[in-house]
Amino acid sequence: MNDLASIVRAFLPLIVLAALIGVVAAWDATFLSAANLLNVAADTMTLFLMASGVTIVIIIGGIDLSVQAVASMASCIVAAYLPKWGAAAVPFALFASGFAGWLGGAASTRLRIPSFIATLAVSGVVTSAGYWFSSTRALNISDALSSRYLFWAVGTTLGVPREVWVGLVALAALSFALDLTSFGRRVRAIGSQERAAIAAGLHVDRAKIAAFTLSGLMAGLAGVVMSARLGSGSPVLANEFLLPAVACIIVGGTSITGGVGSIWRTFVGALILQVVRIGMTYMGVTVFAQQIVFGFILVAAVAVTMDRRKVLIVK
Repeated sequence: MNDLASIVRAFLPLIVLAALIGVVAAWDATFLSAANLLNVAADTMTLFLMASGVTIVIIIGGIDLSVQAVASMASCIVAAYLPKWGAAAVPFALFASGFAGWLGGAASTRLRIPSFIATLAVSGVVTSAGYWFSSTRALNISDALSSRYLFWAVGTTLGVPREVWVGLVALAALSFALDLTSFGRRVRAIGSQERAAIAAGLHVDRAKIAAFTLSGLMAGLAGVVMSARLGSGSPVLANEFLLPAVACIIVGGTSITGGVGSIWRTFVGALILQVVRIGMTYMGVTVFAQQIVFGFILVAAVAVTMDRRKVLIVK
């Protein structure tokens, strides 16, 4: 009986996703068409990319509240410098994003302050940087520049939107790093028992900073993909993504108290939230009301997944 319960818990996100797809398909049968499902997957990828890096930070026992600001800044850098620098604008945007993540991790570990305070402060700095890069306005990216330098994020390959391919590559790479490398083992060890990890001689601060840097890098990639899809960059482009990003991580089964979770679970969680959003759109629920629903989903998911033995631990 316990084995059955463990199996159900392990695959609960997939069960929930299948049930939600069935409900939405019953409401509108066209939802299950191949073209629509590909569109749903493409729309999910930006959210997944942003959440994937935060997943590692949460597994390590922290939180990164700067990702929406980092994604917006990356979109501004691409839109502002693509006409001047060409392809070099993309690595610059990713470098700046990774540096923002590093800054949050360094502030949290070196100054010994909670990660939500450190990353919230970084979010303010990064938001100001986004306004500076964009001269406080939205910037358009021409179709010619997009097709020449951002071709890997727009259009289709083998009939599948390239955003989906980008997301699948990120899913495979981050899953490999988390599940099959020493870095991933350190992340899980620190998230499970940080004091034991320190006693074992692990470089805890170094692993934490690497996790935050990776979170910033993935948020930057999400911002670049978003700017390619929308053909513009803006300092507020990703402003509504933080709550859904954290929600899809927790809904996927990653514990907010650290130690437990995976990238594929976040991927499934992102799909769950996307299907919920589509279902609410079909039912006429406004975008603002959807944020309220995501808030309730997040609270419910935290209540189910959190380890209450660690509830007094703040990292």
